[in-house]
Amino acid sequence: MPSHHPETHRTHRIGWLRAAVLGANDGIVSTASLIAGIAASNAPHNEIVLAGVAGLMAGAMSMAAGEYVSVSSQADTEKADLARERRELYDDEPHEKKELAAIYVQRGLEPVLAEQVAEQLMHHNALEAHARDELGISATVNARPVQAALTSAATFAVGALLPLLIVLIAPAAYLMASVITASLLSLALLGLLAAHTGGSSRLKGACRVTFWGALAMGLTAGAGALFDTVV
Repeated sequence: MPSHHPETHRTHRIGWLRAAVLGANDGIVSTASLIAGIAASNAPHNEIVLAGVAGLMAGAMSMAAGEYVSVSSQADTEKADLARERRELYDDEPHEKKELAAIYVQRGLEPVLAEQVAEQLMHHNALEAHARDELGISATVNARPVQAALTSAATFAVGALLPLLIVLIAPAAYLMASVITASLLSLALLGLLAAHTGGSSRLKGACRVTFWGALAMGLTAGAGALFDTVV
């Protein structure tokens, strides 16, 4: 008798993982870029600290609001689609059963078997079957606005704290170099952790996040140095 082989899937992590990676990445990149740009403009140390704190607070709230609004729009669309599907099931259930069976035929089932599967699944939970197989909505990946907003805001603040702490402890002569170096290392680590959690290539994840972070910081520092003023 074959032994049970448990499988580990990561699809259920999509919602919070996306928000967490986006928040932490944005916190590090935007705050470090802001600090690098201001430091390159020869601004006083207290102004650099003030800009970092303001960037952390504004960025965290912006991430929370943006995530909540965008994911709420997705949730509203899902609810509207489910309401429409519920009405269609009430008005013409036989047609909906044929529609579901046709989906299974397209996926490779024989017509007779597809009809049997559609009938049994609709008997169990018709709306759930149509939501999953016709609309692509499932409990593991559906929109959660509050979760996305809180996750993004919290991870943004954590990410933004790193370059801000470097500003507070690094010698003035090496401030910008310290912020950029520490931020790039943190981005690489973030990419590795995100890839590991999501089950994808760690090297690709680290390189992707680090490259775009370095580009953002380099361009912002260049703008500050070019204009020699606070940007």
